[in-house]
Amino acid sequence: MPEKEVFLTADGLLKLENELDELKSVKRREIADRIKQALAFGDISENSEYDQAKNEQAQLEERIAKVENMLSNSILIDENDIKTDIVGIGSRVLIYDKGYEEEMELVIVGSAEANPSQGRISNESPVGSALLGNKVGDIVNVSVPDGMAEYEIRKIMK
Repeated sequence: MPEKEVFLTADGLLKLENELDELKSVKRREIADRIKQALAFGDISENSEYDQAKNEQAQLEERIAKVENMLSNSILIDENDIKTDIVGIGSRVLIYDKGYEEEMELVIVGSAEANPSQGRISNESPVGSALLGNKVGDIVNVSVPDGMAEYEIRKIMK
């Protein structure tokens, strides 16, 4: 099965690269030191510090593998390629929520950078995927837990 493409902005790519560097250079060393200390206590069969450090090591290695996988399958969103006539990944979209009678500004990003509290929604989310490919003036209906939400696209920006 082919790996899933990960869409990243330049900032998102930099954040992941910095995280990977931190995990490999700092966190690995910290955990290795904790394991070494725990081993110095002697019998590891009843050593909770050792067990905890080994569990953290496993979680760290899992995160490193995940970040490396995301980076190797990343597609950089070039700001110069973002169109303002149609919603795409990287678009900043001003929408009007007809149910709540309010405007919202959203940025459509890849799932690795999604942060709804900051208005950054995934292209794979119900709202994000519904907005993709639409133009200013289009009405988009999205299935939400309460039923259907209706949004009008008011502006598309870079």
